[in-house]
This record gives sequence, C-alpha cells and structure tokens, in this order.
Amino acid sequence: MAIEIVTIPDLGGAESVEVIELCTAVGDAVEQEESLVVLESDKASMDVPSPVDGSVVKYLVSEGDTVKVGDAIAEIETANAKTPAEEPSSQQAEPEVAPAPIEEPAVEEAPVEAPVASQEATTSEQIALVPDIGSDDKVELIEVSVAVGDQVEEGETLVVLESDKATMDVPSTLSGTVKQIIAKEGDKLGTGDQVALIEVTSGVASTAEAEVQAEPAPAPTPAPAPAETPVPPKQPAAAPAVNPAPVANDSAEIYAGPAVRMLSRELGVDLSQVSGTGPKGRIQKDDVNNFVKSALQLGTTSTGGAGIPQVPTIDFSQFGDIETVKLSKIQKVTADNMQRNWLNVPHVTQFDDADITDLETFRKSLKPEGEKRGIKVTPVAFLIKAAAAALAANPEFNRSLAGDGENYVQKHYINIGMAVDTPRGLVVPVIKDAYKKGIWEISADVITMATLAREGKLKPSDMQGGCFTISSLGAMGGNGFTPIVNSPEVGILGVSKSQMKPIWDGSDFQPRLMLPLGLSYDHRVINGGDAGRFMTYLVKILSDIRHMTL
Repeated sequence: MAIEIVTIPDLGGAESVEVIELCTAVGDAVEQEESLVVLESDKASMDVPSPVDGSVVKYLVSEGDTVKVGDAIAEIETANAKTPAEEPSSQQAEPEVAPAPIEEPAVEEAPVEAPVASQEATTSEQIALVPDIGSDDKVELIEVSVAVGDQVEEGETLVVLESDKATMDVPSTLSGTVKQIIAKEGDKLGTGDQVALIEVTSGVASTAEAEVQAEPAPAPTPAPAPAETPVPPKQPAAAPAVNPAPVANDSAEIYAGPAVRMLSRELGVDLSQVSGTGPKGRIQKDDVNNFVKSALQLGTTSTGGAGIPQVPTIDFSQFGDIETVKLSKIQKVTADNMQRNWLNVPHVTQFDDADITDLETFRKSLKPEGEKRGIKVTPVAFLIKAAAAALAANPEFNRSLAGDGENYVQKHYINIGMAVDTPRGLVVPVIKDAYKKGIWEISADVITMATLAREGKLKPSDMQGGCFTISSLGAMGGNGFTPIVNSPEVGILGVSKSQMKPIWDGSDFQPRLMLPLGLSYDHRVINGGDAGRFMTYLVKILSDIRHMTL
C-alpha cells in the first residue's frame, strides 16, 4: 500500500479559500474524481476531487480552515505500492559521502532488510521553503510561529505572511525538529524563499526538498534522541523574538501589517490610539473597525470619517416570531463591496430607453436555428455584444483609476461581466473578449456561466478581469434602478423590464417595445459628456442591430 498526499490545486487566482465541508469520513473508500472537500472563496465554491482510488487515512484540514494552493488536505491510501528499499537507500547514500561517526556496511544493507528501522535511524537537515503564494511579489513576514528546538509536524504553521489583501500561513512540508529559523519578522519573502532548517528523522523526503538539504553539518547518525528530547515550551522560546514589529512605512512603534495600515488610512484612524488584540499586541483589522465603532457611538470625530451614526440594534422578537439566518460568505463579501463602492465612488446615473422592437423580432427568428445548435439566444447576449461595441467606440468607459489617484489605466481588451442572482448570493461571471465574439458564441458563454453560477461551480478566474458590468432584472419588472459601480470598473448598466409604449413617429403614435436603461458611472473618471455619448451609441446599436456590423 502507498500513501498519496492530496493538495489544493490551482485556484484560478484566489490567494486563500475556506474549507466549508469535508465530503467523506476517515476510513471511507473514495474513487478518482470523487469530492474530498468543498472550498469557498469570496466569490464561489469549488470541489477538490481525489486524484486516485483508495481510502481516506487522515484529513489534514478541518472545516473553517483557510488554505491556499499547494496545501495538503488529506492522505489517501492506495494499492500502488512503491519500493521502500530504493528510497531509503538513496537517502543514506548522501550522508556516507561526508565524514560520519559510524560507517558500517550494515547501514547500507539495512534499508533492504529492515527499511523501517533504517528510516528511524536516519536523520537529515532539510530547508522548508515558501510555497507558491500566487504572486511574483514578495510579502511581509509578520510572525514566526515556531522556535528553535520545536518539534513540528507536516502541515503545521511555521510563519505567517501578510500582503495588502490577505494573511497566509506557511505550513511545514516536513516533520522534524526546528534547528534554525532562517527568515525573521519583517523580512520580505516570495515563492521558493527559505524559511527554516528542519532536522528530519524520516527516510522519506520529496525530491524538491532533498535538493536543498543543508550539507555543511550532517546530523549525527543516532536519530531517535532528538525525537525523544522534550520539546521546549513555545511561549518561553518565542520570548526572545519579541522585538519591534515589522511595519510598513508609517511608524516603527506601531505593530500592524500593511493591510491594517491601509484600512486605517482609508478610515482616517490614528493607529497609535488603537489597542491591538493580536499576538504580541499586534493591531488587527477588527481592532481598527471596533475603534471606529466605539468612536461613532461616543459621537467623536477622532476617526476623521463622515461621522455616520450606526444603525441602532433592535430586538425584533418583541414584535413577533423571528429567525436569525447567517449570511453566506458571498452575501457578506457582496455587502462589504457594495458599501465600499458606494462610499468611495462618486456615482452619477443616466437614464434612457432603447427601442428594441426590431431586435426582438430578429432574436425570435433565430429560435429554429438555435434549437438545431442547442443554444438559446437571450436578450442578454445582445446587451453584452452592444455594450462591448460601445466600449470600443467610447474607450473612456474601459478605464480604471490607478491606486495613486494620479493616473488611469486604459485597457485594450473588452470583457463584460453579467450579474447573476444565485441561492448563495449575487455573483458576476465575466464573458471574456466579448467584442471579438458573435451572438452565437456569446449566447453559449452566457448559458455556461449562468449554469456554473447557479450550481456554485464558478472558479475565481471566471469572475476576474471585467471591464464593464451589466445587471439585468429581465422579466422581474421595474421601470428603472440605479446600479452601484463594480469598482475598479467605472461603469455599470442597469437593465429593467421592456414594455410596449406609444412612440410618436412624426405623424402618428406607433406601438414600440422600449427597454429602460440606467447607466451608473464613476464621476472621477467619466464626465457627463462621456456618459451621454456612450448611452447614445448604445441606444442606437440596440435600436438597429445592423450598426453592430459596422
């Protein structure tokens, strides 16, 4: 029998995700492609299938854990046995090159006759590296979670890294004793950088780890001793490492990471007034948020914000029966994003009606051909095509404001996002290269993306890279609404229910099918003239689809 370690596959751009469900139990038999765990990011949930047939020996994660690409999640026992005699012997071949206290022929033969005993008696020093963090940028090491002399298991956290967007644990890929901490708090680390030197007592090591074994000081042959040595308590060992915290750019006296500092700048909070509740008094995001809440409740203006009073807490049970339902992660993230976009983006909304009488006649005429192709053409496909053409003709809407506030980014690709209402919340899959695609291809993409969204199978990459968003209420009704810009995009189109209206043609009123449109835009990047030209062009295309071919 052999043990297969299952790891997190490529997440399509997500830095870290949460484990929301373990699909099997320890001891259960699993088949290849059968789901082991379900992960959920800010925008979607995804299954991690088993790569092999076998039985679950151990789960290395629990529900609620945060994981990233490359993290080990489970051990699967398979029937594909490896030759144990070959791997241990290759492990012992290297120590014999350097001077060793004991060089007996029996050591070389031991793996063949008793591989388990030889593995217990073999030690090597290997270097733990930073796994793939999904970016080429280096991030700050904010906490060392182990000390020299600690016994660590595979998957146990060695250090904690923090970028502007997330905090991530770096797990040990080795089991053994920590001999040296190579990286220190405040260092900037990237994928493949060295973290710690670990004395491994097992004869099995991955190829990548074996290549970076430390050769200057081979460990003595008697290996059981370090494993049996009492492990020093972590708190006393960590005490010497308490030094001024790694800080970003603001102040060396404040113990906070870059993401917390960015949040404090956005809210106008003086971090010197905030008490940290994290390890070693580190200031966390919750500390900043709680400080702001307390300041608002006291009626102070120390936050430098708008001074918006909090909504009072009400006990609704006094009025009748109630039920408290926990928001899904997608719903909470959507709420946070909407509030952030509404507060940071100066919104302006422009309204108009598009005459889609001819468009609808043409769309319905495509039904027989659509049945042959197995594709249903919906009005959304025409809206996406028209919006893409409008962006090409009005590149002001295909921009994003740069983070420095002094530049904008002009995009030379056109991807259109479409808001989809799902049982878990609102998600926005993106139709890539919409301007280059025809109605049939866009229609197929719309059906595929909408189906994946409602089944909760969208990948993070399916919801990234949008230039402009369409939010269509379709047949749900309404004469119009003001959609919130999906920052960092600068425009969003709200589409309401089409209605037959009498339209004056110069000599008489004619019944025409009119589609209400609401264009919201970021007034920092888009002015009224830009919006007027965009809306006029869009209405012209929807009213006469022949313009799409020009």
